[in-house]
Amino acid sequence: MPIAKHLAQVSLVLALLPVAAGCAPATPVAQPTTAPAADVKKTYADMVLCYPQLGAESDWRTANTASIKETAEQLGIKQLVFSDAQQKQENQIAAVRACIQQSVSVIALPPVVEDGWDAVLTEAKNAGIPVIIVDRSVSSDPSLYASHIGSDMVLEGQRAAAEMNKLLPEGGAILELSGTTGSGAAVGRAEGFRADLNANITILDSQTGNFTRAEAKPVMEAFLKKYEGQFQGIFVHNDDMAIGAIEAIKAAGIQPGELKIVSVDGTRGGFQAMADGWIQADVECNPLLGPQVFEMALKLMNGEPIEKSVLTNETVYYPDDALELLPTRQY
Repeated sequence: MPIAKHLAQVSLVLALLPVAAGCAPATPVAQPTTAPAADVKKTYADMVLCYPQLGAESDWRTANTASIKETAEQLGIKQLVFSDAQQKQENQIAAVRACIQQSVSVIALPPVVEDGWDAVLTEAKNAGIPVIIVDRSVSSDPSLYASHIGSDMVLEGQRAAAEMNKLLPEGGAILELSGTTGSGAAVGRAEGFRADLNANITILDSQTGNFTRAEAKPVMEAFLKKYEGQFQGIFVHNDDMAIGAIEAIKAAGIQPGELKIVSVDGTRGGFQAMADGWIQADVECNPLLGPQVFEMALKLMNGEPIEKSVLTNETVYYPDDALELLPTRQY
């Protein structure tokens, strides 16, 4: 056979070898053992949560801050971006914008007042950062935030009214120490209280104590001078203000129980005031929201469905409960 023809046949055989090999069982190729990155669920270790706290005006707020920080540590989140706005909305808005610039995972906002959030909430939405409204409410379009976690402030006001109705069955006159003007807590509690208060009970006056002991005391001192002997009860929007008011009442020589006081919060200070006979009913407002906030934040990070509004479980406490439960109160 000519050499050229022989070489051509060898070349043909070699060319066919890969085809024959392709018909044989293929060697298994190792597949990835993890899901594609887009399908991997995020964990708390991936979470950067922004919490622009509105301030530290009360025992309730201090407990709320502690709950957020302690829960973040327990869950091992990547970072908690915490700030204190000192009860100034402009400080909170600046903090939210800083968190947007930082591209945090989720923003959990306890708003100092209801109005004025549209612009910054729109900025967060446009940046793809979900916002959870915590504790107090906002008047913004609900489409601008993911959910609200907290109390029903109107219901708290209604519960307070029911207690005052029981304390003054024959009617009478009362005073109101209101929370921060324009805040969801103050607006809701005032609305609910007025809606369910008996017609034979008159609210002589209402002034803000800004949710603080320091501001409530002089307001109560002025009330005592202006309405001496003209009122039988006081509705107070939180325990810290109630404690400030009680200081003024003590100084005026009034004894425990002479004035019927209904407060809101259920703090240790409020329980002590009940045990001492000053507060006759304390409507609970639970500040320990950390677990709920972080659980919802993780669901949002993973695109899981959430409820638009999540309420906390709360009740009403009385003096008979105070001494027994006081040692167990977490805030």
